[in-house]
Amino acid sequence: MTYGALALARLGIPTRALIGADALAATAAELGLLRDDGVEVRIVPLRRGPVFVNDERPEGRRQVAVEVSDPIPVSALPPSWVPLDALLLGPVAAELGPEWSAVAAPDATVVLGWQGLLRTLEAGKAVERRPPSPSALVRRADLIGVSRTDFPPDLPLLRLEGLVNGLATLVVTDAERGGLVAEPARAHGGRRWRPYRAIAADRLADATGAGDVFLAALVATWLTPERFGAQANRGDAAVRIAAAAASLSVEGLGLSGVPALAAVLSRATRAARTGPKGASRA
Repeated sequence: MTYGALALARLGIPTRALIGADALAATAAELGLLRDDGVEVRIVPLRRGPVFVNDERPEGRRQVAVEVSDPIPVSALPPSWVPLDALLLGPVAAELGPEWSAVAAPDATVVLGWQGLLRTLEAGKAVERRPPSPSALVRRADLIGVSRTDFPPDLPLLRLEGLVNGLATLVVTDAERGGLVAEPARAHGGRRWRPYRAIAADRLADATGAGDVFLAALVATWLTPERFGAQANRGDAAVRIAAAAASLSVEGLGLSGVPALAAVLSRATRAARTGPKGASRA
C-alpha cells in the first residue's frame, strides 16, 4: 500500500513500509518518493510481484492481471520494528496470509484494506471478484476499508457485518457517491450505519489510490487526533478529513497527488463551511 504509506508520512505519522516487489518493481522511482518523505522502506524480494493493468471505463474500472504475487512471509518483518503501535495491512493480491493477523499485540491498532483479499487473479486474465469470506485478517482488524466496487452489488451489507469483528469500524467507500461507515456494534443492538458525502475535487487527473489515501487519513485521525482537531478521532470530522485527503489525491498523477497535512486541513475546512458540491473518488 504505497499510497497509504506516503499519505501517513505526509500527514505527519512516522511510517515504515514493508513492500513485496520483484526485481523490476524494487527499482521503481515511486519508492524514492516514499523515502524522500521520511518513510523507512524495506523491500521483500519476490520472484513474482502483483502487476495490473487498469482500464478506466464509464461503468467502472476493469483490471487485468499481468502477473500474480508470491506470498510475503511474516519472517520478512524486521525484528527492530516490533512491537508495533499500529499496523496497516494493504494486500494487493492476497499476498498476506492469516499468520499476519497475529503480528501486532492485542492492544495495537490494526487497519486493513480489504480489497486485496477480494480478488481472484490469473495471469493474462481479467481480475475477478472473490466473495467476502471468513478471514483471520478481517477478524483481527480494528478498522477496515473497502470499496463498493470490490464486492458484488447485490451482496447485503449484513453479510459484511457477520465477517467483521464486532468492535471494529467498517468503511465502505463509493467514489463520488460518498460511502457508509458502520460503527462498532452496540451493547444491546447491532451496528449503526451512517452515510458520508464525498468532497469535491477541483479536477480529476488520476483516481488510482484514492481509497488507500482515504483509509490512511482516517487512520491518522485515530492515531494523532490533536493534529486534526480535538474531536477528529471519531465521527463526522474524521470522515470529512479522510474525504478531503481522497479528493486532493485524485487531482495529481500517481503518488504525486498524495496530499500534505496543510492541504488536507484546508480542504476539510472548506467542505465544512460550504458543504460538498461535487465529487471525489475513493
